[in-house]
Amino acid sequence: MRTVVAYGPHVEGDGNAPLTCLALVASLTAEDLSACAKLSPRWDRAGIATPLILPESEFRRSLDAFPLEYGEIIRTHQRVFGDNPFIDLVIAPADLRRACETQIKSHLVHLREAFIESGGRPGSVASLVAASAPAFTALLRNVARLSGVLTSDRAEATRLGAQRAHISEQLVSDLLSLEHSSGMVAVDSARLFPEYLAAVEHLAHAVDTWRA
Repeated sequence: MRTVVAYGPHVEGDGNAPLTCLALVASLTAEDLSACAKLSPRWDRAGIATPLILPESEFRRSLDAFPLEYGEIIRTHQRVFGDNPFIDLVIAPADLRRACETQIKSHLVHLREAFIESGGRPGSVASLVAASAPAFTALLRNVARLSGVLTSDRAEATRLGAQRAHISEQLVSDLLSLEHSSGMVAVDSARLFPEYLAAVEHLAHAVDTWRA
C-alpha cells in the first residue's frame, strides 16, 4: 500500500453518496483481488464503494488515457494514508481537451436520442434532464480545469466552467439543484430541456474549437 485518497460527491458534501476511494499500491495480483473481494460486504455495509485499486506506476502511465476521470480525483481528493501521490503529476491540456470533446459530443448524441425515446412526455423529459444533469455539470468542471481553474469547490468549479464557455448561470444553478434533490417540479424540469439542449450544443462547439 502506497497511498489512499477519498474523492467524489461524498467528500464534497453529499452525505447520501457512497464514499469513493483510490488506493495506489506497489503491485496488484489475483491473490490481492481475492483478499479484497472478501472485504466487499463489509465495505458495502459501511457505505464505502468498491475502492479503485491501481498499481501506482499504472496510474501514472494512464493519465493520458483517463484525463477526465483521474483529473477529477486529483481535483477533489482528501488524503487518508501515505504521501500525496499527485504532487508532481500534470495532465496534458491536449489530452484533457480531446477527452472533453469526446464526452460532450457523446452526451449530446445520447441526449437527443433519449429525448426522442421519451416521446416528448413532460414527466419522461423531466426525468431525462434530472438524470443527465450531473454528467453535464461534470463536463463544465472539466472545462474549468481546461481553462486553468484549480479550485476544489464543486459548485464554484462548475460555475467557472460555465462562465468560460458562456453558459447561462441560471441554467447551471437549476441543473445543480437537480443533482441532490428533485429541485423543481417535473414540469419545470421538462421546460428546461430546450435551453439545456442548446447549452450542450454550444459547449460541444466551444470545446471543438478550443484554444488555450
